[in-house]
Amino acid sequence: MMSAEILDEGGPVAVREDRLWSDNGWTARVIKNQDDDGWAVEMLKDGESEPALVGPWTMGRDKKNPKPLDAGAFQTLVKTASEVLRRHEQHLHALLHKSITVSTDEGAVSVLLDIVPDDYEPYATLSARDAFDDLIAEVRVSAGFKLDRRSAAAWVEGGFGAPE
Repeated sequence: MMSAEILDEGGPVAVREDRLWSDNGWTARVIKNQDDDGWAVEMLKDGESEPALVGPWTMGRDKKNPKPLDAGAFQTLVKTASEVLRRHEQHLHALLHKSITVSTDEGAVSVLLDIVPDDYEPYATLSARDAFDDLIAEVRVSAGFKLDRRSAAAWVEGGFGAPE
């Protein structure tokens, strides 16, 4: 079994083992697949309790043990896990931040809904900005407020008061 620990310039120790690699804020661990006789690899970002990625891992030549991790595989896994996290963050951002543009006699008004997902008291901020990105109005609304073309236009036409 190959094993190496490399001290990164004053940083954490990098680990290079057949079933465990840790470097640059990521840890790859080859684990027994719970669903069958094969192997899986999990990618864990430092400071996180849940893996960012879990996927199948290749069997070694003996068809019994897993193929050892190596630098190329680790870099590919880091890239894939980073992309998974980036897509998750983009999806979460899209759920929590919405924007609709409404045409008025004075010009376009961007209506934005920013949800604050607090565990105890979630809420949202509804705001309006002009074409120069200057704030026109801002009110606090329920986290369940539905922003669509109709609700945005009604809020603008109603003078930016608290929506029902």
